[in-house]
Amino acid sequence: MNILVTGGAGFIGSQVVDAYIDNNHHVVIIDDMSKGRKEFVNPKAILHEISISDLSIAEIIKKENIQVVNHHAAQISVTDSVKDPVKDAESNIIGTLQLLQNTVKSMVKRFIFASTGGAIYGEQDYFPAGEEHPQKPSSPYGLSKLSVEAYLGFYQEQYGLKSTILRYGNVFGPRQNPNGEAGVVAIFCNRLLKDQAPVINGDGEQTRDYIFVGDVVRANLLALSPNSSGTFNVGTGQETSVNELTRMLLRIAGSDISVQTSQKNRYEQRRSCLDYKKLKESLNWNPEVSLEEGLIETYNFFKNNAI
Repeated sequence: MNILVTGGAGFIGSQVVDAYIDNNHHVVIIDDMSKGRKEFVNPKAILHEISISDLSIAEIIKKENIQVVNHHAAQISVTDSVKDPVKDAESNIIGTLQLLQNTVKSMVKRFIFASTGGAIYGEQDYFPAGEEHPQKPSSPYGLSKLSVEAYLGFYQEQYGLKSTILRYGNVFGPRQNPNGEAGVVAIFCNRLLKDQAPVINGDGEQTRDYIFVGDVVRANLLALSPNSSGTFNVGTGQETSVNELTRMLLRIAGSDISVQTSQKNRYEQRRSCLDYKKLKESLNWNPEVSLEEGLIETYNFFKNNAI
């Protein structure tokens, strides 16, 4: 199968590319390299260093006979989306719409979209949240993902573009950027390796559904199957507080450093947890990597690789 992956030089996208190539698919990457890294690019993939709104994408899709578009390129910081909602929308909504226009113009009929379960439901009414849970995002980032989901419904009605929407929990693992404000696991690993204290916002009892990147990659492989259309949560069904996560990382790092605290973020969700039953029943997916196993692998990655 010929697959175009946007954000294919980034944290999740590059590992999706690796898996597709390992399964004998031909992969073309679109990445403007604003956050992607050359060392993450699979040498068997074709890389185009352009933005997702570039008009040449239609020609690339036709030339490479692309059958599926997998869209991972995005502005991913909740904090940045709050600071600059316009910039977030330009990237996550307008950029995606331009990609969708190029997709349907080129007669592609399959689209895989990396959405968010961690931000799209807002403060949950029940736990874990299924896909039918009311969507009430509390950040522009979550709103932008929800908006694209709605547009995908339009594109299916209007153009017959079948979509698979994957609503990720809080994804962590090797290759995550430890220098931004998104990705608490990578940030804490990086600080511990520098003998710096992790900094917890608020009381640390806020919870997230932490999902290892390898399990997310498997969901993207399954999304290539013909019966994969629909919206699916990709999570573990388990809540973990930031305090508990920090204790686990301190134990893995063999560190007794004192944790620091800072002011609570006003827009930060209190709890988040996803029900993955639909993905299990539809595509036989289960999370296979435990939180501790994933944290050990992630810590060792940062220990052995400078990012």
